[in-house]
Amino acid sequence: MGFSGYQKFVVAVLAFLQFTIVLDFMLLAPLGAIVIPALKITPGQFGDVVSAYAFAAGVSGIAAAGFADRFDRKKLLLVFYAGFMVGTLCCALAHSYVALLLARMVTGLFAGVVGAASMAIVTDLFPLSMRGRVMGFIQSAFAASTVLGLPMGLELSSRWGWNAPFFMVVAVCSVVGVAILGRLRPVNAHLALLPDRHPLHHLLHTLRERSYLIGFVTTAMLTVGGFLLMPYSTLFIVHNIGIPVEQLSLVYLITGLVSAVMGPLIGRASDAFGKLRVFVFGCAMTIVMVLIYTRLSNAGLWMLIVVSALLQIGIFSRMISSSALMSALPKPADRGAYMSISSSLQQMSGGFAAMLGGMVVKEASDGRLLRFEVLGDVLVCTTLLSLVLMYFVNRRVSGATMSPAPGLVQKAGQES
Repeated sequence: MGFSGYQKFVVAVLAFLQFTIVLDFMLLAPLGAIVIPALKITPGQFGDVVSAYAFAAGVSGIAAAGFADRFDRKKLLLVFYAGFMVGTLCCALAHSYVALLLARMVTGLFAGVVGAASMAIVTDLFPLSMRGRVMGFIQSAFAASTVLGLPMGLELSSRWGWNAPFFMVVAVCSVVGVAILGRLRPVNAHLALLPDRHPLHHLLHTLRERSYLIGFVTTAMLTVGGFLLMPYSTLFIVHNIGIPVEQLSLVYLITGLVSAVMGPLIGRASDAFGKLRVFVFGCAMTIVMVLIYTRLSNAGLWMLIVVSALLQIGIFSRMISSSALMSALPKPADRGAYMSISSSLQQMSGGFAAMLGGMVVKEASDGRLLRFEVLGDVLVCTTLLSLVLMYFVNRRVSGATMSPAPGLVQKAGQES
């Protein structure tokens, strides 16, 4: 089944939306060398600024879960996306530590719900048989932000200061916001299915639902594994593998291009061959490549690029297939709350993983990272556990008759 004209628009606009969210999240860390002297802050204070975003996003996901299914998803998305834009604009205008810290907290508060609302829209408008392809395109925004967004942002910061990339994000957000406002149809069929519950009751109901708990635990395991290596990869590449800092951009460019190309192909494979099969393939490749990657030492540039690209394929195969499969767990009336809680868990699990990684790895006097391979071994264990959990997720999805609410898919496909 091919996408209709309207469905193509929905996928494209949500992919661009995801691009702005991911870029805003990733942008600040590479700017540390510029921001710290510009604002005259310490590395510890800069770390607080970076973590404030994730903490705020985690809190907002839980706080919004009770309300997420009580409104038209288009309106919810627009309100929180507008708040995200305001927060990003405040980052661009910040000229002190306190101002930037508060701006990142505001941005995180709104960004956490934007991601959840967009995933709920995907689940409402597309049947399970098409969600692999949809998730493939949307997840490719992560790669696009690496290939296009980060180099562009770094170039702007070198020319006009560290604030400039945030103005770029605001400009892209404005275009995306206008497209959503002007052409995205109301997504409100779930309102007729919502029982008359107090928002707090709705939140507690979603948290207690046994069929959802396995999805929450699986999300946490996948996120913990994904964030174990990420914060320390640059240091490992430079000091352990021996790649000069000047060549890092080439590594990220090629691996990002591979991810951008493979994302839609992996999504198509998920729909054609089965999401669980693609997830198993992704887990197997991730385990093999992580064991190789975390034990590299004084390797050549192209060896690193090949290993990193294959690792990205494994990671993307897990991300895309798991997102598509777990989207079938929540009932239509609970999708907003489920996605909000999942988004919150991703943020908090990522923070926990980064903290755990900091407790494991140590830096030698020559800058080399010690016990980095231990993080790889932990990632292998979380991958194996997520594989077992995903087996039970697949059983629940296969045994249930979960489909979009009547009229949702038909409305999405009316226009071609």
